[in-house]
Amino acid sequence: MVARSLALHLCSFLIAYGVAAAVADPTPMETLRATGSCPRCDLRLSEARGLRFDRADLRGAVLREADFKEAILAGADLRDADLRRGEFERVDLTGADLTDASMRGVDLEKAVLNGATFVETDLRDSDLGEAQISDADFTKADLRGATMVRASGTRAVFRSAKMDGIDFERANLMEADFSESRLMLADFDRVRAVGAKFRRADLSGVRLSSADLTGADLTEANLTNALLRRTRLAGADLTDVKGLTATRIIDACGDESTRLPPGITLKPCD
Repeated sequence: MVARSLALHLCSFLIAYGVAAAVADPTPMETLRATGSCPRCDLRLSEARGLRFDRADLRGAVLREADFKEAILAGADLRDADLRRGEFERVDLTGADLTDASMRGVDLEKAVLNGATFVETDLRDSDLGEAQISDADFTKADLRGATMVRASGTRAVFRSAKMDGIDFERANLMEADFSESRLMLADFDRVRAVGAKFRRADLSGVRLSSADLTGADLTEANLTNALLRRTRLAGADLTDVKGLTATRIIDACGDESTRLPPGITLKPCD
């Protein structure tokens, strides 16, 4: 009877003071899974392989070293997010906004980034090998030391971006815009950059081996110590380029519409 009385008194006390059974708050990952959004959440080291979060709101979220391999984040808002050293291989970020995001050392190999925004984003030392970046905007992004081997980037925009030492080997960069960008010591071996714009870009020390720059615009570009070996320049505009020397043009070719600086000649393209 005493025990029963005590129990009744305790229940009355809990009801009187509105004390309910404690329920743990959902974790940030549980919130993201349930709602598809979690702005400013701490999701570092999270596992979300293959999950779908269309148009997710992840502004300012911390996804450092998270694993989102093959996840779908199309149209996601990742402005100011921290994705450093994250695993985003084969992720779908079509049309996503990653303006001002921190993405140093991120793995975006074979990711779908078409139409995504990376304005002023830190992508130093990142891996975008075989990524799809057509119509993506990398204006003023920092891509120093990044890898874009075999990337596909038709009409991608890299205006005023920092890309010292970037590797674009075998990439498709047709109609891409590199105007006023910094590309010192970049690797453009076997790149296809037909109709690309390099106006006033710093291409000093760049390697253009077996590259196709048909119809490219290199007006006022800096080509000091650049190597043009077997580069196709049919219809290209090299008006007022700086630093280009005949000794560093090896088997490059042009045609009657190629515009060259004084003292530079090219063999005819086949």
